[in-house]
Amino acid sequence: MTTPYPYQKELEVGLSAVRRAALLTKTVLSSVDKGAQTKDDNSPVTIADLGAQALLISAIHHNFPDDQFVGEESSETLRKDQGLCDRVWDLVRTTGQECHDFQHILCTVASREDMLEAIDRGGGGRGGNSGRIWMLDPIDGTKAFMTGGQYVVALALVEDGEQRVAVLGCPNLSLERFGERVSDETADPGGDGVVVSAVRGQGAYMRPLSSVLSPQSDSEVLRRISKPPRRSGQPVQFVESTQSRSSDLDAHRDVATILGSKWPGTEVFAIQMRYIAVAAGHCDVMVRIPSDDTHREMAWDHAGGVLVLQEAGGKVEDLDGNPIDFGAGRKLQSNHGIVAALNDVHPRALETAQRVVRDRSKPS
Repeated sequence: MTTPYPYQKELEVGLSAVRRAALLTKTVLSSVDKGAQTKDDNSPVTIADLGAQALLISAIHHNFPDDQFVGEESSETLRKDQGLCDRVWDLVRTTGQECHDFQHILCTVASREDMLEAIDRGGGGRGGNSGRIWMLDPIDGTKAFMTGGQYVVALALVEDGEQRVAVLGCPNLSLERFGERVSDETADPGGDGVVVSAVRGQGAYMRPLSSVLSPQSDSEVLRRISKPPRRSGQPVQFVESTQSRSSDLDAHRDVATILGSKWPGTEVFAIQMRYIAVAAGHCDVMVRIPSDDTHREMAWDHAGGVLVLQEAGGKVEDLDGNPIDFGAGRKLQSNHGIVAALNDVHPRALETAQRVVRDRSKPS
């Protein structure tokens, strides 16, 4: 009898849940009207965000009923707009039927009210540094999703403040070009997509998204993600989003200049996809220097991606050189900024980012 490895069930459930949620997003992706709304912070949310969150939380709650959640969305808009609620419910109901053979793992969302309650388990979650908390972003990169770019269905288990399991579904990421070119320009909305996963201490892996609900064995579809050391003198490659409103892009450009790098480098809007771009080896570094010193990152934008990069051979710290604390709540309240890079690049990238922040804070 094979001994289960740590977090085996959590990984299997997470993979199945992300696969089902990704199917829902692909359904919306092919429609003309994506049911987009604008939230209070001016960021968009679609019926796919809301439906995917309901499916993710329902599956996890079915298997681990005592676990808690932190999710980006809430049901407030749906409770006020019956027509919109009906559209999301139709998506959730029909996507569940497509995955009928796996309902013993995923569970069926029985009613509209069950759907709304599932969404609010995430939207009302506070997080914390004790217990098991699943952090999720049903669509990281909604703006890119709406235009056919790269986006991520992100799910991560945080236990006592530490990441343990990560599952990142990438419906528009081409398997053939993984590691060669991870960018918004190479998004493939018509393809099968990729899922990237990691368990603490067990490495990071990728597989076709379609294989998660297939009879193929893991040995047939799994590929370990590990980046070999960079060659001496090879230029550092940045991954960036010049659409970021919360980052000091001029400071990012200064970091790149000092490192002798082209900026912005590879353009990827979704933050979780930027972690994947570094883990895959196409890029070497991502920095997040806030334009406002009081700004703190949302936990779901980084939970999962940080673990994948660490398990692939990278390091993630804040601008003070501290590890990322996922036990601080819905935001990374204990951390100021982000420097994520491959292990052999990280020390120089962190020192450079710190120098740029110091220089820019000096009186002119």
